[in-house]
Amino acid sequence: MSNFVQLDENNIVVQGAVVSDEIAVDESSGINYLHTIYDNTFNWKQTYKDGTRKNYAGIGHIYDENRNAFYAPSPYPSWVLKEDSCSWHPPVDYPADGRTTMSGAGKKYIWDEDNTEWKEIE
Repeated sequence: MSNFVQLDENNIVVQGAVVSDEIAVDESSGINYLHTIYDNTFNWKQTYKDGTRKNYAGIGHIYDENRNAFYAPSPYPSWVLKEDSCSWHPPVDYPADGRTTMSGAGKKYIWDEDNTEWKEIE
C-alpha cells in the first residue's frame, strides 16, 4: 500500500489516503488515481516511512518544496529546523543530566520559551 497526503494552499497536510501498490506504481499514477476520486484541484504528495521525504507526513505537517521534505510545525518560535533531518531542535541542548525516556533515570526538564532555556520540574 502507498500512502499519500492532501496539501492545502499553504502546503499543510489536511488528510491522508492509501492507494494499492497495483494502482500506485509510482507517485504520478497514485496521484492520478486520487484525482479520479477527489476533486481534481487537490494537491497530493506521496509520503514514505523510509525517510525518502525526511519524515512520514501527518495531519498538520508542512511540505517544503525546496527541501522535498515533510516536517512538523515548530513547537516553539525559538527552535531551529535541522536540515539533515528536517526536525526541530531547541537553541540550547537538553541538559546532560536529564531523562531521555519516561522510565529512565535523571532529572525532568521542560522547555521555557520565554527564557529560551530548559527548566527543571519536580
